[in-house]
Amino acid sequence: MKKILFLGLFGLMAAVTYAGGYRVSLQGQRSLAMGHTGVAVVNNAELAFFNPAGLVYLENKLNIAAGASAVFSSVKYQNSEFGLSSQTNSAVGTPFYAYGSYRINDWLTLGLAAYTPYGSSVEWPTDWSGSHLVNNIDLQAIYIQALASVKISDKLSVGGGPIYVNGSVNFNRNLSRTLTDIEGNRANVTVDASGVNAFGWSASAMYNATEDLRFGINYRSEIMVEAEGGDADFENIPNSPLTPFEDTQFDASLPLPAELSVGVSYELLDKWLFAFDYNRTFWDVYKSLDLDFAKPAIPDSQNPRNYENSSTYRFGLQYLANQTVTLRVGYYFDESPVQSGYFAPETPRNDAHGFTGGLSLNLNDRFSIDASFLYNRYEEVNESYAPDPSDFPNYDGVPFEGTYKTSAFIPGLGVTYKL
Repeated sequence: MKKILFLGLFGLMAAVTYAGGYRVSLQGQRSLAMGHTGVAVVNNAELAFFNPAGLVYLENKLNIAAGASAVFSSVKYQNSEFGLSSQTNSAVGTPFYAYGSYRINDWLTLGLAAYTPYGSSVEWPTDWSGSHLVNNIDLQAIYIQALASVKISDKLSVGGGPIYVNGSVNFNRNLSRTLTDIEGNRANVTVDASGVNAFGWSASAMYNATEDLRFGINYRSEIMVEAEGGDADFENIPNSPLTPFEDTQFDASLPLPAELSVGVSYELLDKWLFAFDYNRTFWDVYKSLDLDFAKPAIPDSQNPRNYENSSTYRFGLQYLANQTVTLRVGYYFDESPVQSGYFAPETPRNDAHGFTGGLSLNLNDRFSIDASFLYNRYEEVNESYAPDPSDFPNYDGVPFEGTYKTSAFIPGLGVTYKL
């Protein structure tokens, strides 16, 4: 029972960056339709997320972009050796974004961004075979960023600003595969943390080599998330000195990794636009999630993750069909940061292929409707959660393994306004 409190709540925050724990790559309908590219694309206020340096090149004085997506995801688990199988029944996620920029003068544009890069809802059936690791998890995180974009010359600009994060998480799992109270009810714990705040920053640059060729770079800093005084609610605990679990509070911290993105775009024949982005996420800072419980009788918990740095390769294509309709398609390959032996079912994913598409309908000179869709197909993986004892000698949890099939279909809708 010593290390029974395995919690993956912040593992989800660190990686639904659709990667590992998963960062939700849904920060703009136009960009998403083009494979979620945008570091070197001057299109609308979505630049507030992808490359703030480009905001100063937008033609209009006021630019606004806002939208939301609906995440329909499914995870299937199977262990053929023991005849076990299960499937998630997760609620529909609704990540959103809202960006605005205002040109002060020819060389300075200010902006404000609100978006949800971390957020997910995963729910497994009650008492499935991995219930000692996770039953359900609900995560919400909102990023708010103030921005400045400065034109150094007609070819070069820089931008960025501070980031404020506010989030919450609710997580439930059984304490073990067999532990029950005297009436046979499974012992479980619910962890809840709200009002979790953190700060970071971003910096970017854009270079216009020619009228048709652009280069961009954007860096988002590591953010240390601190949860202090979260609530841990234990239920159906048997009355025994061997199970000293009772309601208490906990502290935990987690580094959200730094991310570097570079991109290039090229316009051809005034109708076609090609974009390529490369993202590098520095996951190697995420070695372990350690929980410190307020009551000394409850042992602190070490939960190895041992993530490694990962890359995402993104491709996008845009076609101006006419003054009203703009068409877009894209593809990306997203490497998982999860190493073999560290595959936890609260973040069930492997390398992913993202297929995207969408369009914009320009209703008039000021207002347009943007639509996108994403089909995310994860490569099937047969893996386990069984940390290497030579790296984590204090962890003595029970190994858990099986085959996972994960997929997600995500339609989205947004609006663009300029004045």
